[in-house]
Amino acid sequence: MQRETIDYNGDGVAMRGELFIPSGEGRRAGVLVFPEAFGIGDHVINRAERLAELGYVALACDLHGNGRYIDDLTAAMKELEPLFADPGKTRARAAAALNALTARPEVDPARIAAIGFCFPMPLELARSGADIRTVVGFHTGLQSTRPLTSADVIKSSILVCIGGDDPYIPVADRVAFEAEMRLAEADWQIEVYGRTVHSFTNTGADRRGMPDTLRYSPMSDRRSWAAMLARFDEVLSPRGGRDDPGGRMSTYPTG
Repeated sequence: MQRETIDYNGDGVAMRGELFIPSGEGRRAGVLVFPEAFGIGDHVINRAERLAELGYVALACDLHGNGRYIDDLTAAMKELEPLFADPGKTRARAAAALNALTARPEVDPARIAAIGFCFPMPLELARSGADIRTVVGFHTGLQSTRPLTSADVIKSSILVCIGGDDPYIPVADRVAFEAEMRLAEADWQIEVYGRTVHSFTNTGADRRGMPDTLRYSPMSDRRSWAAMLARFDEVLSPRGGRDDPGGRMSTYPTG
């Protein structure tokens, strides 16, 4: 596997991501991996690396600019306020990452997916009408200050995997999101996991000492990862089957 730091620009910000390229010849399906609110850290790097081990070209994408990781939750959320207020800024940063990935000669630009954790970057990319196959959100916020109000915008299928007890994603947000997706006539799915709160995919969540809000859940992590790989099998394989490369669902990441 090859790892490469790549620089790109989005929303007028210098962005820095980490690209993971599997061994072998030929163009591969590509996956954008958007981080939690903290930015690029061990969690998103681990997920991108595991996807490359499965045969995907994976780009761990920047969020804050210059590849910054902001460990303090309050400071990270403060940094994101302009993006929450203006989804156009989020979409511009996500689109820049997409352009950087599809420009790579190792990537088949017709087979692109985007996944994300916590911050709704993949969902905003879908709302922008990006021409990609699917987006998958893990404990991803569902709200947008620019929800869709018409059909034929979203080109990708959408899967969101959320905790049933996540205080950041109340039932009212699910209801509003469902209504938005119906209006958009999108191909969408929500998986809700019981006894699960926010950041359930991040093994480092427990160290923050907020178990009622942020807590790792091994079972929900496994189930959501399997759901993602099943979606990839469906939409990213050139032959529509389980043979390239997502059929190896037994390879499961931790961290």
